[in-house]
Amino acid sequence: MASTDGRRRAAVLGSPIAHSLSPVLHRAAYAELGLDDWSYDRFEVDEAGLPGFIQGLDSTWAGLSLTMPLKRAIIPLLDSVSETAASVEAVNTVVFTDDGRRTGDNTDIPGMIAALRERGVEKTESAAVLGAGATASSALAALSEICTGPVTAYVRSRERGQEMRGWGERLGVDVRISDWAEAEQALHAPLVIATTPAGATDALTDAVPDRPGTLFDVLYEPWPTGLTAAWAARNGAVVGGLDLLVHQAVLQVEQMTGHSPAPLAAMRQAGEEALAAR
Repeated sequence: MASTDGRRRAAVLGSPIAHSLSPVLHRAAYAELGLDDWSYDRFEVDEAGLPGFIQGLDSTWAGLSLTMPLKRAIIPLLDSVSETAASVEAVNTVVFTDDGRRTGDNTDIPGMIAALRERGVEKTESAAVLGAGATASSALAALSEICTGPVTAYVRSRERGQEMRGWGERLGVDVRISDWAEAEQALHAPLVIATTPAGATDALTDAVPDRPGTLFDVLYEPWPTGLTAAWAARNGAVVGGLDLLVHQAVLQVEQMTGHSPAPLAAMRQAGEEALAAR
């Protein structure tokens, strides 16, 4: 149910949440769109506290952004989940409809596709994924839309490899598993998606080929990573975590506010300025 006085609220939830850039991006969008009655905040919420937080929301609330560890925990609390979110069992966007329903979606996947398209990557014959966590499953879902051939996942354990192969079967992606010790081979793929934590790919910098393809590193802090710096030095195309963050936030703003298109340029500028100030 919408607020009767025009005031609308949204926020990002997660734990830890203090360094989230989402408030910067969404507030920049509200300012550009003239949504003076809209506010966007951040709340430290873990899995145990999530049900109580959701139950305590009133009719002024329009939507929520969710980060770890809540993307799966939110699902039982929703009335409906989009096919995109269901495909990876992860919701990062909740919209509250006028009739009080809670609807869940995943904007990370189309956000990845949009970020790649912005850099000229519409299709790829093959790809490599570094890592096998939650973001890697979203990467596979994005690749199911743009990759026409096999995807090789480089993982540190047999269990992770089995998980990635299972996601591939579910998403219709031909996933092949290689040990992390062979990760240097990944860098020869036309598209490389790095989903690993900070520092995990530093040892690969000397292995960047002379004519690299496209590297999508989902990190945005620290930036550039050692791998992205080495990649750019060899004139390879680089897509960064801020690109992903902005594109998925654009989709969230459009869903929560009903205003489309959301102001991509203003949101990106706000994110860049916030990172530069840190």
